[in-house]
Amino acid sequence: MKKVSLLFAGFLLSGSMAFAQSDFCKLNQQAADAYAAKNYQSSGTLYDQAFKQAKAQPTSTDFYNAACTWALAGDATKAFLYLDKATAAGWENVAHVKQDTDLTTLHADKRWQPMLTRLQAAVAKREASYNKPLKQQLDSIYALDQGGRMKYEAVAKQYGEKSAEMTALWKDIEANDQRNLKTIKRLLDTHGWPTTAEVGSMGTQTVFLVIQHSDPATLEKYLPMAKQATGRGDLAQSAYALMQDRLLMWQGKPQIYGSQLTTDQKTGKMVFHPIADEAHVDERRAAIGMEPLASYAKRFGLTYTVPTK
Repeated sequence: MKKVSLLFAGFLLSGSMAFAQSDFCKLNQQAADAYAAKNYQSSGTLYDQAFKQAKAQPTSTDFYNAACTWALAGDATKAFLYLDKATAAGWENVAHVKQDTDLTTLHADKRWQPMLTRLQAAVAKREASYNKPLKQQLDSIYALDQGGRMKYEAVAKQYGEKSAEMTALWKDIEANDQRNLKTIKRLLDTHGWPTTAEVGSMGTQTVFLVIQHSDPATLEKYLPMAKQATGRGDLAQSAYALMQDRLLMWQGKPQIYGSQLTTDQKTGKMVFHPIADEAHVDERRAAIGMEPLASYAKRFGLTYTVPTK
């Protein structure tokens, strides 16, 4: 599925569209919440219902998430159906499909390779006008950035958060992050933030991921460039919001959108970094297409209620 760390891409709605699709959006959110709670059968059913709404306008990400939840529910036929729908709707992240552990049960199915072939052909057609060398480089960087992170849950479950295996995994992730950062900084300093016309939405988002996973000084340096990319439509507003929140957290200031969590030093539990004007955080999140904070919290196993004052 489009994990929390990628959440920000692909499903942004304008206020008018969100209003017009209220039933679809409600069911879509309920499906995402059910997925977070590991109620995969319920999640898949809710996605089915959402897509049947008269004014539904599902994105490729919506279809992809439905495919993931049906794969986890054990219905390979529906999973492949929605993967093909995601392809038709413009899904372009082949690397994510190959690495996503939600789809692992589909790999041995005879329909897996033909699905990948169709996806790769559709992506190649859309990418005909791209800067291919740059796009291929960014695809490789994305695979490195997300490859280790996609193993996190399985390693934590099998060996534990403080195990030698987890330490080794983080060491590998950090090494890849450093290699990726050198390449991306060189790209930004010489070329600027690439456009979607050059590398597609996943290409521009890969740049975001690498900078988001860097250090405070790097994030502060490239935040203005990310703002320009967002203004011209080459980076999702929600991605820029995550960058803002992370930098504010590092600076010891309240965040704006509630995207950043930290560990409480007294309890050892995960909590939200302080949020400015918290009573209105969901309004700010909705304005840029982000889910309610209570739903976001569920993805981390937290129960959250926005304060009224």
